Amino acid sequence: MTNFVNMDMFSNYQKYIDNEQELRENIRLVVREIEHLAKDAQIKLQIIHSDLSQISGACGSARKLIEACAEKYVKLATLVPPGQYYRYSDHWTYITQRLIFLIALVIYLEAGFLVTRETVAEMLGLKTKPGEGFHLDVEDYLLGILQLASELSRFATNSVTMGDYERPLNISHFIGDLNTGFRLLNLKNDGLRKRFDALKYDVKKIEEVVYDVSIRGLSNKDKDGEQSAAPVE
Repeated sequence: MTNFVNMDMFSNYQKYIDNEQELRENIRLVVREIEHLAKDAQIKLQIIHSDLSQISGACGSARKLIEACAEKYVKLATLVPPGQYYRYSDHWTYITQRLIFLIALVIYLEAGFLVTRETVAEMLGLKTKPGEGFHLDVEDYLLGILQLASELSRFATNSVTMGDYERPLNISHFIGDLNTGFRLLNLKNDGLRKRFDALKYDVKKIEEVVYDVSIRGLSNKDKDGEQSAAPVE
């Protein structure tokens, strides 16, 4: 009797499915290792909200964990077939954004400026151009940076609680510049645009902290005779 369906074809399909599942599972295992390291780094950095004297040590510890993440990304890059980055990128997109945020926070705490995408890529052992393989996507970088604004708005409030009345003003200037920079972009990504829309609330929250410090006369600049503007409604 003639077979109208080639059964070997389905056997080959099953092999493909098995290989695909195995590859995705191997990717998930490495991503989970990265997630664990990133979680530890974030825990280390949470000390900034309760003890300003521990900032330097927390940044140093976080850097070591980020370096360990870079080693995992090297391993991850070897698993992803050439030219198929975006086919599997949903596995690591979120955690990469989280690491971008953590790196940006460390750099801000240490030096007070915004880390570039190129520096983030270097710290994670990634490329910057899609054609070069496993790379740091521009939108992932921007989404990670936007997470920084929320953390700094919280930091500004807690800094006042801990008696540092100048830090909120510095944070306000930084976030103001960040807001201006993002306004130069014509954002097409829905998720990125929605997250940027939330930035104005972070800006307003920080402005309210600065205004409160000002009217209470706690800032050294206010004591020297300078006045701060009221927060924008």
